[in-house]
Amino acid sequence: MTETADDLSAPLGQDKPRRKRRLRLPFTAMQALAVMLGLFLVAFAGFAIFNKDPLGGEPMTRIAIREPRATDEKPAAAGLGQESKPESRHEAKEAPKQAGEQKTVTMIDGSTGTRHDVVIGGGDAADKGDAAAASAPPPVMAGIDPKLLEKSRYGMIPVTAEGAKPFNVYAADADRAKAAKMPVVAILIGGLGVGAAKTTDAIMRLPPAVTLAFTPYGADPGKLAERARAQRHEIFLQIPMEPYDFPDNDPGPQTLLTSLTTDQNMDRLYWHLSRMQGYAGLTNFMGARFVATDAAMQPIIREAAKRGLGFFDDGSSPRSIAPQAAASQAMPFGKGDIAIDVVPTPAEIDRALNKLESMARERGVAIGTASALPVSIERIGSWTKTLSDRGILLVPLTTAMLKSKSS
Repeated sequence: MTETADDLSAPLGQDKPRRKRRLRLPFTAMQALAVMLGLFLVAFAGFAIFNKDPLGGEPMTRIAIREPRATDEKPAAAGLGQESKPESRHEAKEAPKQAGEQKTVTMIDGSTGTRHDVVIGGGDAADKGDAAAASAPPPVMAGIDPKLLEKSRYGMIPVTAEGAKPFNVYAADADRAKAAKMPVVAILIGGLGVGAAKTTDAIMRLPPAVTLAFTPYGADPGKLAERARAQRHEIFLQIPMEPYDFPDNDPGPQTLLTSLTTDQNMDRLYWHLSRMQGYAGLTNFMGARFVATDAAMQPIIREAAKRGLGFFDDGSSPRSIAPQAAASQAMPFGKGDIAIDVVPTPAEIDRALNKLESMARERGVAIGTASALPVSIERIGSWTKTLSDRGILLVPLTTAMLKSKSS
């Protein structure tokens, strides 16, 4: 009845307004977004699985390699009595170079860290048989005896020569006759080479008798090590080794691991040895598990002894087999007695230094370790200034190691 009345009362010529029907989609906006995201993930996974480049996304180096010239091939062909042909063809052409110019490009495998050195150029010098230029050894740090170096796949590493050993040659000067008659202390500051400011602070503010230990990391640890030696500090090289909580606590790239074979650890050791020159010995960087594992540690000690180096155990692992391994090789060895800045406050550092001093009086020799914290450098520097007045001699680590061996 109401609808009929409305129709009769509506003005002539006008239609009754009708309700618009809303379009309803069979899915919600969130469902559509989820489907689109799923399609993207499927496409990405397919690209990753079927892409033929297993190292896709890693840095790549393209090198133009000069194809042998005809003049290079003819002499060899004449000697063989037959025509010589290149073994391979390269479409890439080398950019023009000046006569005798050579460049070495180091390519690093992003997955394994393996380095490959490729020499580019050398055109006329090599063609003219300039063997001296091609075989010239790379420059070494100032004050380094080239006879005590040999080339490895990563660079120059220490070696004995004509009875000379790096441990003796690079040990800092000390009055060993005086050290044999009175109590001595030695201090090793570790963790240097990463952070030029703190490394320079330790080099310049601490007395020369304080030994400095460099990690193999940092932009140019060799340059900082050279500066330390110029200030008459002797230096040790820290070798990153596996701690018990690895990999949660990771010393860094190329860490020596108990899970690797001896050959793999030896290759990593050579990488560390090549990072700088002029060190008298090695010391562990972390490594509580590694130094306590006989099968892993023994080969490292034997290699260090063969190369004329000493070994210093920082004393952080009570289960370390380094003392016995070093004794079997009759190599210079030392072990840390007190970690000076475990609690890095002036009061606790002073307390540790006083304990080190008392230990030196009781045993004749004591060795402390510390890091290059500003508070550590400040307190150790102040303590050493009056140490001789109290009848204690501050000596380099190598001197303390020799006295420990003889006593």
